[in-house]
Amino acid sequence: MSKNHVIWHKVHVARGDRARLNNHQSGLVWFTGLSASGKSTIAHAVEKKLFDRGVRTYVLDGDNVRHGINSNLGFTREDRKENLRRIVEISKLFMDAGILVLAAFISPYREDRQAIRESFEGDHFLEVYVECPVGECEKRDPKGQYRKARAGIIKNYTGISAPYEEPANPDILLDTVNMDLDQCIDVIIRSLVSRGIIQGVK
Repeated sequence: MSKNHVIWHKVHVARGDRARLNNHQSGLVWFTGLSASGKSTIAHAVEKKLFDRGVRTYVLDGDNVRHGINSNLGFTREDRKENLRRIVEISKLFMDAGILVLAAFISPYREDRQAIRESFEGDHFLEVYVECPVGECEKRDPKGQYRKARAGIIKNYTGISAPYEEPANPDILLDTVNMDLDQCIDVIIRSLVSRGIIQGVK
C-alpha cells in the first residue's frame, strides 16, 4: 500500500490532556557522549529521582534498544543514522503518551544531532553533552569494549576507529571527570524545572 493511502487517525486524548493528568510536561532529554562517559548512569539516576517525584519517565538506552527494535542494525554510517531515526520516532510516541523521555545514545555526528534537534524544534528538547576524554573512558571501560576495539575485534568503534564530533552548543554540559553523579543529576533537574517541564519541589 502506498504511503499516500495511509491516513493519520484522529485521537480523543491528546498530549495536552495527558500533561494535565500527569501534572508535568512530556519532553526529550538527549544524552550524547562517548561510551563509558556516564550517559546511561546519569540517565537512569535522573529517572529514579524524577520517578520518586511522581514524574512519568522512560529511559531509552543505546545498548538496550539494539537488543530489540534495532537488532538488525550494525555500526556503519548508514546504520547509525537509521538507528537514531527510529529512536526519534519512538521518542515522539512516548512524548505524545505524556512521558518525559531520557535517551542515552552516543550519537557521534553533529549532522545527526542537528537533525534530531530540528525534529523537536519548539518542543521540550534538551541536548546534554556528557563530556569525558577517551583516555578516561578507556580506564572505566566497564564492558571491555575499548580493549576489543584497540585489538581490532570491534570495528567502527566511536573514539577509536570511528569519530566522535563534540557538540558545539549543547543545552547542558556535564563534565563527568570533575562532577559527581549527584551534581549531574541536580543540573538536569534544575534545568527541567526552569524550563517549566516539571514542577519544583514545594
